[in-house]
Amino acid sequence: MIIKVCVGSSCHLKGSYDVIEAFKRVLKKYDVEDLVDLQASFCLGHCAKGVNAGCEGIKPAASGSAVQPTDEGFILHGVNEENAEELFANEIYPSLNIN
Repeated sequence: MIIKVCVGSSCHLKGSYDVIEAFKRVLKKYDVEDLVDLQASFCLGHCAKGVNAGCEGIKPAASGSAVQPTDEGFILHGVNEENAEELFANEIYPSLNIN
């Protein structure tokens, strides 16, 4: 699966670099670095809801205000350094189907 963190102008100003670093730590903590490809991406089209992270190759584990389903997977809205692990644990990790 792929996680694409928006680094467009709006998300950059809202801390996308910190989100990328937080996701790096979380992927290592959950030992899924080999299952998840973390990438930077330009605008995901939801600037007012940033920082946004597109998750491709899986469907969301739950539905909430931070999750928007797409044809490729889903987009997480409002990601920041403080909630990155919680969003990963609740929305991404369960969808990886790790036994």
